[in-house]
Amino acid sequence: MTRFALLAALALLTACTARTPVASMRLGDSPALAGGTFSAPGSLSVAATVREIGGRTGICGVWSESDVVSALVKGRTRNALGPSAVMLGNEAVVSGLYFLRKVPARPAGDYGGIEADCVVTDRVWTASDAAKPVRVHMPRQVVYQDIDEQGIFEVVFRPGGPSAHADDPKPWD
Repeated sequence: MTRFALLAALALLTACTARTPVASMRLGDSPALAGGTFSAPGSLSVAATVREIGGRTGICGVWSESDVVSALVKGRTRNALGPSAVMLGNEAVVSGLYFLRKVPARPAGDYGGIEADCVVTDRVWTASDAAKPVRVHMPRQVVYQDIDEQGIFEVVFRPGGPSAHADDPKPWD
């Protein structure tokens, strides 16, 4: 199966999972971290925790953007959350991370314990879920495109680790 077909199937499967908003909870001490940079100045970080909430699988998380963002990125940073997903082991638990709470950028190690927005899925929580690794998958994507007589100009989100805070390492460092 091609990578595109796998991602399309993953998106379709997770899109069918119902979710119920929960007010908020604190992230665990070591949330899963992901993020990346844009081809124009700007970067994005996501921190997420998967936990049992009322016998179901719950996802809590936050996102932040760098303090310095290009005018082409400003207002579009959040778009990178749409095709992103939280994985529990090899299973995509939820995609479309628009429900995440925006917080100020902080160093990668400082997201543990902060207040986060959560959703509860229809997926039943099992005892073995607590031992499964949690990962945030953020695909490479175009967040802005302009086509004119001079050609095509695109701003691309490039995954590459948590990077919204100025002190976080960048993929090109």
